[in-house]
Order: sequence, then C-alpha cells, then structure tokens
Amino acid sequence: MTHWPADPGDPPRRVLAVIPARGGSKGVPAKNLAPVGGVPLVARAVRACLAAPAVTDVVVSTDDAAVAAEARAAGAEVVTRPAAIAGDTATSEAAVLHALDTFEERTGAAVGVVLLVQCTSPFLLAEEVDRVAGAVVRDGADTAVTVAPFHGFVWRDDNPDQPGGFGVNHDKAVRPRRQDRPQDLLETGAAYAMDVTGFRAHGHRFFGRTELVRTDPARVLEIDDPHDLARARALAPLLDTVPAGALPTRDDVDAVILDFDGTQTDDRVLIDTDGREFVSVHRGDGLGIAALRRAGMPVLILSTEQNPVVAARARKLRLPVLHGIDRKDLALKQWCEEQGIAPERVLYAGNDVNDLPCLALVGWPVAVADAHDAVRGAARAVTTVPGGYGAIREIAGWLLGPSLDTFPTSPSK
Repeated sequence: MTHWPADPGDPPRRVLAVIPARGGSKGVPAKNLAPVGGVPLVARAVRACLAAPAVTDVVVSTDDAAVAAEARAAGAEVVTRPAAIAGDTATSEAAVLHALDTFEERTGAAVGVVLLVQCTSPFLLAEEVDRVAGAVVRDGADTAVTVAPFHGFVWRDDNPDQPGGFGVNHDKAVRPRRQDRPQDLLETGAAYAMDVTGFRAHGHRFFGRTELVRTDPARVLEIDDPHDLARARALAPLLDTVPAGALPTRDDVDAVILDFDGTQTDDRVLIDTDGREFVSVHRGDGLGIAALRRAGMPVLILSTEQNPVVAARARKLRLPVLHGIDRKDLALKQWCEEQGIAPERVLYAGNDVNDLPCLALVGWPVAVADAHDAVRGAARAVTTVPGGYGAIREIAGWLLGPSLDTFPTSPSK
C-alpha cells in the first residue's frame, strides 16, 4: 500500500474531510439541520473538521439546498449529491467517492487522505478528527476509525437452533469481573480516515491496517431517532466545550430570562423610616432590554422576591414577570413549555446560589461579575461588570452585536 505522502520529495497532497448530509431522514425530519446546543448538526461537524490541524479542506455532500446553505455559512465547500446516491439505500462510501472525485476535478488538487465524518455524532471533537487523520497521514495506517471502550455484555436471541438469549461477547454461564475481561471497543460511527489510493481500489472504508483511535465513551452518541436528539440536546450544556472568552450570539439564544436582585440591581436594599424598600438599577440595562424586545427576543424577569419594586420595574421595562416564586427552576420549565422554547436555547442570568437550579436547566447559564463563586463556576459566560452596573446591557451587546448601538433609545429605561 502506498501511503500519503508517498515520498518526502512529493508535493503535499490534501487531506479532505467529507461530511455526508442528505436532506431526507425518516427517523428525524431534516435531521442534519436539527440544532444541538444551538448549532445545527451539519455545522457542528463542519466546525470540528475545520478546527482539526491535519485537515486541509472540508466538503459537505448534500442533495438539500437548506443543508448546503448552512454548510457554506459554517465555512465548508458544498458538493451537490446526485439523486442516484442520495436515497435511503445509498452507501456513505458512494457519497464520499463522488465528493472526492468532484473536489479533485474542481480544484485540480490531489487528495492523499479522505475522511468520512458523520453529522449524527454531535460531540465529535476537532482533536479526534485530527487524530483519525493523523493515523493515516503521519502514522502510516491504511485506514482509521474512532472507537470507545465498551464493557457491556452483548446478548442476542435470533438463533432458531438456540432458544432464548445467548451471549455474543461472553459465555452466559461465566460472569468475569470487568478487569478480568478482554477490552471490547465500540465503533462510534463518528469519523473514519482512508488512504485515497486504497479507498479507490477497495471501495470501502476498511482495508489494510486499521488504526483504532480511542475516544471518550461519555461523548459517544449517534442520533438516529427523536429520543437520541433529545438526549443530545440535554447533554450539550454539559459536553460542549466553550473556548475561553466565547460568548453567546443571537444565533445561540431564543429567549433571555433574568434574575432581579443582584443581577439587575447591585443587591443592596435601602429602607426608609416607613419600611419602604428602594433599589438601584442601571439605565443601560433598560436600553439593552428595550433593544432585545425590538429584536423580537422574548425576555422574562424571574424572581423569588414578592416585592412591589420588582413588578414596578417590569412594568417600566414592559416585560413579563414571575416573582414570589419558590421553585424558579419549575417556573422556568413551565414558561419554556408555554412559549414553545427549548431550555437549551435559553440564556439565564443570575448571581446567587438560588439561581443554580435554573442555570443547570438552560443552554447558556450566565453569571454577573460579582456573582457567588458557585454561580460563576456553573456559568458558560460571565459579564465583566457587576449586577446593577450594566451587566444586562453587556449581555444584550453579546446577542445583538453592533446593531445594539443602532436601536432607538426606548423611553422605558
């Protein structure tokens, strides 16, 4: 087998990642466009490939215009897949070979290694893509595949000559301890790499020496049905890695829910001789909230305090408010259900430990700069200013970007 590069003096050939992404799906309609962690599956796959150092080019093979648009927006090139290899019975190898041929014809470049990367594995990391490619590019393997340690006992019950269940990877009469069993490895279905010469000769993703690239089993999930998609969306806040300094944008968030005391105020309360309470708010927060409303972003105030000042501020800002709430997390879930908004598409901003259950429910938990340490630790993003000093204005700036400064100033600040 001739590996890439064949000779140190040869001109470098490209490493092409091909992401098959049909428009049709019986299990989950428009599956490859389904968002997980606020990002469509096809875009997640593109991002992982683009961030892998060994990959030089990324192509999405699709028969769907919406998938093509999303792929281009994420930074990939697009190859239109013919109908003959876009049906339910078409193989992934056929899509990869067609994309490979089209890419080489289009660019005039020689591809040395081709990758098959699946959209349906939402938690694939760029470093895993790089290791799969590197197994062929740098280590001399013919093919490579991502695998994960597997410790389960596999059973089957489809042998007519053997009634009942029987062990596949074990003798059912023997129950050895995990540490006494050979290590089984599960093919994750996420990423494969093939030497191009061998791939063309064999027409299959496995030939010659296959390198097994081990990955974290906690991240292994293939989306084949709506239940898989629901699990992926629930896991995204826990498994997605947010680069240092990464902040949410309008594309990541469908609604904003705000704590009140300590988040929209500086957490101090002034009490006069008649027992009336006064708090301090920031006019910039009012401007930011008005801009979010004008942009069509649902915003809710959620507070445990049953206090006239909370209701008064909500009226001033023209926002709905739920206050005097003991279980803010339950109120948040109910509000999301009523609004038809997925919690993983919600930004919640808080400052103290009573906000932790809400922070655990949403896709974008945010802490203000002076929040309790536990809240800061649970947050995906932290404002640079404390609560009551423009933190909400800062969050609005993350979501709306420069357009925030073009919004008319609302009279309700």
